[in-house]
Amino acid sequence: MGSAATKACGASSLRPSPTGTASSCSITWALAPRIFLPNDPDPYATLQGYADDLLEICTALELRGAVCVGHSVSAMIGVLAAITEPERFAKLVLVGPSPCYINDGDYVGGFTQQDIAELLDTLESNYLGWSHAMAPVIMGNPDHPELSTELTQSFCRTDPAIARQFARVTFLSDNRADLPLVRTPALILQCSQDVIAPQEVGAYVQRHLTGSRLVTLQATGHCPNLSAPAETTAAIQAFLSDT
Repeated sequence: MGSAATKACGASSLRPSPTGTASSCSITWALAPRIFLPNDPDPYATLQGYADDLLEICTALELRGAVCVGHSVSAMIGVLAAITEPERFAKLVLVGPSPCYINDGDYVGGFTQQDIAELLDTLESNYLGWSHAMAPVIMGNPDHPELSTELTQSFCRTDPAIARQFARVTFLSDNRADLPLVRTPALILQCSQDVIAPQEVGAYVQRHLTGSRLVTLQATGHCPNLSAPAETTAAIQAFLSDT
């Protein structure tokens, strides 16, 4: 079985899986949209544009029955891809997913509209300052400042224009209505404390994804792949071992 993994930073690669079998590999895809001229249509105006890119990769590599591992907004990109071409994916692993970041009535997304507006304004006016301020908040592990430094550095390697465009699409997205359309078995990994995707969000996703499994990690913050890799890997392996 192939594995299609999406994440927000890092270079694209294709490498053998730990099993070393010829039929198993891991694909890491970096989200890096192009900048378009003002009058050109922007395929990345919604998350569906990124999902279409993922499906193009699956088509090029002739992947079917793959496992899509998506962290944060990439989890929702995987959801949209699985809705569009469900035959491509056998399972979804959604790490800290959020279908909508803005509170709406009884729905708790974690942010008010004003919060998001101020966040986007700061991104526009002072991207580097935002990166240094937000990395510790996103990481959520004050006892390990080196993790925040690593995240800050990944932000600073990103083209600010692309980061601002991607952040706007991400934080203004609302894919709650898409969740019931998913038929692919899914694992939802929720951190015990996460300001970006609070526990109410994980519970909401689990209720609206048919047959999904919610696992709450002891890890804190929004990046358990960095702060608690062993716990995160164990949860994923347990899910993938179930037939």
